[in-house]
Amino acid sequence: MARQLAERFHIAGVFSDAQEMLKAASPDVVHITTPPQSHYPLAKQCLESGSHVYLEKPFTVTVSQAESLIELAKDRGLKITVGHNYLFTLEMLEMRCLVREGFLGGRPVHLESYWSYDLGDTTYVGPMLGNRDHWVRQLPGQLFHNIISHGIAKLAEFLDNDLAEIVATADQSEQLRSLGVQDVLDELRVMIRDKSGTTALFCFSTQIKGLNQLRLYGPSGTLSADIITGTLVRSGTRSYKSYLTYFIPPLKAAREYFRNARLNITNLLRRRLYQDFGMKELIERFYNSIRKADPPPIPYREIILTARIMDEIFAQVYAERAKEVIAPAVREELIYLNAEA
Repeated sequence: MARQLAERFHIAGVFSDAQEMLKAASPDVVHITTPPQSHYPLAKQCLESGSHVYLEKPFTVTVSQAESLIELAKDRGLKITVGHNYLFTLEMLEMRCLVREGFLGGRPVHLESYWSYDLGDTTYVGPMLGNRDHWVRQLPGQLFHNIISHGIAKLAEFLDNDLAEIVATADQSEQLRSLGVQDVLDELRVMIRDKSGTTALFCFSTQIKGLNQLRLYGPSGTLSADIITGTLVRSGTRSYKSYLTYFIPPLKAAREYFRNARLNITNLLRRRLYQDFGMKELIERFYNSIRKADPPPIPYREIILTARIMDEIFAQVYAERAKEVIAPAVREELIYLNAEA
């Protein structure tokens, strides 16, 4: 496959071994898009060879691995980031700007992140559901593990490092049950509260179609970013007298959607609106952080917090798998580190 791709794009270097590639090519940046189980050893290898690293989501399998890679990158004076490209879509960039300008009237009081996934995509789901040894099913969080970091990362940006409570529940949908798969869950609900009192809800569903949203609720305003439609709806908390309550807020909401439609048309004409805008923006920001020695586009605090939340979710919803998969991975990592020491 590598040779075929190289021939198609006239690339001279083709390798089947990472260490050989690092030694021969000495790349400035390596993009790792392999299954998550290989993220930690490959990223560690690249950092030790002096390359900056772009890691596809999820960043690592466990939070201890995430912390280890980030510390290594800092020690080597290198940059590392994660492929959470949905943090950099046009509506998310506008939302972040409005939060900085104080639209919410203070820090968010409550957050809601919704992420849906279509089991009808048989090109991906079919092999995973039909094979117990598929790499997705070998992850501690199985299907959740490979997808939910996109939605959790959006919450991590607005939560404190100190979390007071995480409560996760999971179930299997009727659709998945009808396919005869016993050990995979596909419906997840998570409640989070940090030490500052901010609460958050995360919902992952295969039954709800086309729902990928982030909602921020503040003392004097609400923001709702919809990744599917590329819209950001702003809403104030002003009250109106009598029957005006039934007319003015709906008219304002209609104005918001009209504003979004006009903005999307303008961005399309200017060639700023396209499906992979968030990925292009993230990669450009990452490369600029390397060139200019600026902070990475996604703060390391958020990467680690996302991994921490995911570890706790999987420990609750897949308790037995957590013992079988996470614990051995941590032990293996400690043995590896001790051997190096």
